[in-house]
Amino acid sequence: MSTKTMDRWLIESLMDTDLYKITMLQAYYHSSEFRLVDIEWKFACRNRNGLDLSTLIPEISRQLEHLCTLSFSDVELDYLSGFAFIKPDFIEFLRIFRLDMRFVHIEPKGEDINLRFSGPLLHVSLLEIYTLAIISELHTFMNCGGIDLNVARQNLAEKIAYLKAEDDLSGFNFADFGTRRRASKAWQEEVLFTLKEQLPKCFSGTSSLHFARKLGLPPIGTMAHEWFQSWQAVTRLADAQTAALEGWVHEYRGRLGIALTDCYSMDSFIRDFSDPYFGKLYDGLRHDSGCPFVWGEKAILMYQQMGIDPLSKTLVFSDGLNFPRMLEIWKRFKGRAKISFGIGTNLTNDVGNEPLNIVIKMVAANGRPIAKISDEPGKSMCEDLGYLQYLASQYGIDPSLVKISQ
Repeated sequence: MSTKTMDRWLIESLMDTDLYKITMLQAYYHSSEFRLVDIEWKFACRNRNGLDLSTLIPEISRQLEHLCTLSFSDVELDYLSGFAFIKPDFIEFLRIFRLDMRFVHIEPKGEDINLRFSGPLLHVSLLEIYTLAIISELHTFMNCGGIDLNVARQNLAEKIAYLKAEDDLSGFNFADFGTRRRASKAWQEEVLFTLKEQLPKCFSGTSSLHFARKLGLPPIGTMAHEWFQSWQAVTRLADAQTAALEGWVHEYRGRLGIALTDCYSMDSFIRDFSDPYFGKLYDGLRHDSGCPFVWGEKAILMYQQMGIDPLSKTLVFSDGLNFPRMLEIWKRFKGRAKISFGIGTNLTNDVGNEPLNIVIKMVAANGRPIAKISDEPGKSMCEDLGYLQYLASQYGIDPSLVKISQ
């Protein structure tokens, strides 16, 4: 196995993560239900395609050991304190917060990586984005020989020119969601700086807290699948989605009001969400799997049937986007709802190398399986087929249609 190391630390600040990791952590911190929950997370690469990832393990471990020495600085905490939705007691929790390698388990599995986080939810949740960013950047430099900046800059310039060629982009906006799969931290910064300078009217911000603070960009984000999955551990399974929606409202009181729809399929989400109580409290919905056009039509119809004007709500699309796809979706739904986009890999890792399609997802809580059932079968993740099929039955999904995806 390779012993090659990087000449720098890939994560130098605990702020180098997505906003929604912090907002979800605060919600866990304030929810007594999660104080005693132990969670297991599992890494998966969806496009290894014969690549030997196991050679990265020594350097992944070294980078994670450094990560566990970091803490939030006073300046960073002052920045977080400036947001009305971040509460003083949580700031004090972050002041003493450290990650711990005791909760990290990594070893080769043939040419793949068997990487898991196991431990108290409050102490392992933040590991996800840092670790994915580390693995993605190590792949760029140790497997692909680095970034050809000529290619990367040309690809970015073509994206910008593609948007500028549109006659009317009024109402079109997109944000960077690419921290977890970036080619490198330095390249992500260059991308964001360039977009801020060249597309100020339609580039709306970034999920990265670090670069939002450094570059003066709005930080973007609310919740992810883990928020919905974690409620499987603390409430009746059939009620987990409703409990997650209610728990978010209890924590944020109408702020950060974009709800993710695909932990149990869009149809089951509509079943649990189509009460004007949720419809009016939440500002909109986020799409992350399945056909965006089918999803958008279902979302608009749901609001109409609740007697809510869809134009008062925001639909955020964030699944596998590129620039032509964003414009195609926008042209379909503009004038029918507020439309926004979060674009990741195609923005921060379009540098001439094949990016890794990597995730780290919850697979167990307190020793029992948990799962999500995506609108796209390849995005479901679970290690217990029986549990996955039972989960499907509780949410009105044909159990025979679900399968375990790695």
